[in-house]
Amino acid sequence: MFELLQKDGNARAGKIKLAHGDVQTPVFMPVGTQGVIKGLDCFDVTNHLGAEIILGNTYHLYLRPTAQRVRYFGGLHGMSGYRGNFLTDSGGFQAFSLGGKRKEEGIEFKSHIDGSKHFFTPSKVLDIQYDLNSDIMMVLDDLVGLPASKERIEESIHRTTKWAQESLEHHLKQLLQNKAQSNHLFAIVQGGTDEHFRKMSATALVELSAKKEGVEKRFDGFAIGGLAVGESAEEMYETLDFTLPFLPSDRPRYLMGVGTPENILEAISRGVDMFDCVMPTRNARNGSIFTSRGKISIKSSIHALEDFALDEECDCYTCQNFSRGYLHHLFRSHEITYHRLATIHNLRFYLNLTRGARLAIVEGRFQQYKQEFYEKQRRGSGRA
Repeated sequence: MFELLQKDGNARAGKIKLAHGDVQTPVFMPVGTQGVIKGLDCFDVTNHLGAEIILGNTYHLYLRPTAQRVRYFGGLHGMSGYRGNFLTDSGGFQAFSLGGKRKEEGIEFKSHIDGSKHFFTPSKVLDIQYDLNSDIMMVLDDLVGLPASKERIEESIHRTTKWAQESLEHHLKQLLQNKAQSNHLFAIVQGGTDEHFRKMSATALVELSAKKEGVEKRFDGFAIGGLAVGESAEEMYETLDFTLPFLPSDRPRYLMGVGTPENILEAISRGVDMFDCVMPTRNARNGSIFTSRGKISIKSSIHALEDFALDEECDCYTCQNFSRGYLHHLFRSHEITYHRLATIHNLRFYLNLTRGARLAIVEGRFQQYKQEFYEKQRRGSGRA
């Protein structure tokens, strides 16, 4: 499913072949937790963003509208109208962070909607994702917030490995029954910021494989989880430096929940292929706009009479048609249209960032691309 096309240092340009189209990497995946990006529809995602893959969340979709209802409508693609690819997170983080209890078999939790009790196991999480028809499915893992004790981190690695093996074996059973042929499975590496534990987790997951009746199944990709949860940016970069060498070069590498444009460029330079983060959409709704020359706060009165685009270097629908002054007015007037236009811009900015990085890798000038980005951000133009 993954083809590595070009390297520039450790930075990689590749292609992931999925049922709903190829994904060019490095790639940023907009977050559509409920199967939709807040404020946008499938036309926006396809035509204004050009997104090849977006992210949904198993926990939220399981509770509402329910996996069975999504399946009735033909999976996430049929229900949402979006014909690109979906990656779905396992929902384990949400289940636990909202008061769930870890057990050896899975996570017990109460719905944040109505208080009803539920239990996620590795196989149940995959069954939900089969109903959603996710192109990429994440295994259930045991996430650890930082800082954490070594005992807790080691416990999470053993549990994550155990659950990953159960997930792999369950997925193999579906394949043997000629099911789930288009659903790809990613494992998640844990271990905090400790080199020994990251090596332990990555090595254990890479070595896992399931074989039955002559069919062998291995993970289709690997995610680096448990980062951007309290550690510094430098600690995160150091963790990537000593984790990535233990992951196969012939499969995609996904850094979960990260982050700022700077975080993404630094991770690309170390060999990461895939990213997601709520930052561009959440910041847009709160009035914080990413531009090629630094962030601006559109709510500031300094923008009220500015008759030019949010970012004059941006090719997005918003920048090509509307002024900063108009966006300022929409935000101050609490108009819903603001959320759509600002979200289109911020997401396009992130998608263009990774597309530009890909082109620079192919042309052998990634370091130059990164330095030019930093230089523009430092110079500003800001009027933030």
